[in-house]
Amino acid sequence: MPWSNNSGGPWQPKNNGPWGQGPSGGGSGGGGGQRPPDIEDMLRRGQDSLRRVFPGGSPGGVGIVLIVLLGLLVWLATGVYTVKPNEIGIERVFGQFRSIASPGLNYNWPYPIGRVDKPTIAVQSVEVGARAVDGRSGTRRQAPQESLMLTGDENIVDIDFTVLWRIDERRPQDFVFNLRNNEQTVKAVAEASMREVIGKSNALAILTGARQNIETQVQELMQKTLNEYKAGVIVQQVQLLKVDPPQQVINAFRDVQAARADQERAQNEAQAYANKVVPESRGEAARIIQRAEAEKEKMIADAQGEAARFVRLYDEYKKAPDVTRQRLFLESIERIYGGMDKIILDQNGAGQGVVPFLPLNDAMRRTQPQPGAR
Repeated sequence: MPWSNNSGGPWQPKNNGPWGQGPSGGGSGGGGGQRPPDIEDMLRRGQDSLRRVFPGGSPGGVGIVLIVLLGLLVWLATGVYTVKPNEIGIERVFGQFRSIASPGLNYNWPYPIGRVDKPTIAVQSVEVGARAVDGRSGTRRQAPQESLMLTGDENIVDIDFTVLWRIDERRPQDFVFNLRNNEQTVKAVAEASMREVIGKSNALAILTGARQNIETQVQELMQKTLNEYKAGVIVQQVQLLKVDPPQQVINAFRDVQAARADQERAQNEAQAYANKVVPESRGEAARIIQRAEAEKEKMIADAQGEAARFVRLYDEYKKAPDVTRQRLFLESIERIYGGMDKIILDQNGAGQGVVPFLPLNDAMRRTQPQPGAR
């Protein structure tokens, strides 16, 4: 019978058998090497195990049923699994998505009918432009093929950045079924989005004050692209680590930046001087205008007064022309000779008795007070 343990069976090896090791040194392949499994030895060990379970040497119908049931129970027990708090369970049945399992003890059909994927839902990071060589020392190795990017004004900038992302807990099955290489896909989308944003921006703005705006634009563009892929990924944050010109031209760029800073300083000084001079000039112009307006008003008032005075004199002149004429003559003579230092005597009147050689002019000079005299 096949379960007999008697020697000399049909698979009993003779002279090491067909799978045994041949004589040493025989054949071109050389000796040594691991022997292939001995099938008859395996059958003998199985026969001995069955003998220990079944004293008669072979199981009956009930024994076979018990063995099948025991194997079925063991197989079904393998469907119990545990989901950790930082994981999420995705159950499959015949390869298709079935349900999402919460953290704790769960059950699904065992393999090969069922399968459970347990991706981590913690925040993960991916670096673009540089890679960490040693996490302890913080050493980073540059990757110029990723970091060098062309700007909108045809300049080149060297950019290193990090993307923080996590699995969308609302659609984790998308992350498992729709992405083959999750981290590489996120990294490729991040690099493509950064290149698109940088390609639409000016180099000077990128290198100075547009970092926050760039981070926001890249995050929004990444999220939009991943949503179109149905990747089941949420982009938490984009962080720019380094934004510099290429290493080959960084010295020249710094000189250009210093020249721009000097230009801005000179412009600020000129603007400050203009802010000082222009108000002063405007104040002086306003003062001159006001003085001219005052002079204008004064001249108009004087002219109007003279005109009114002339009208009144003319009215009086019409009433008594001779008297008015005489009065005007005397006032005119008074205005003309009032400031002169000569004495004029009327020879036809009461002045005939005055000695013509009397030095009245010198007498008048002596009687007039001298300026500054006490």
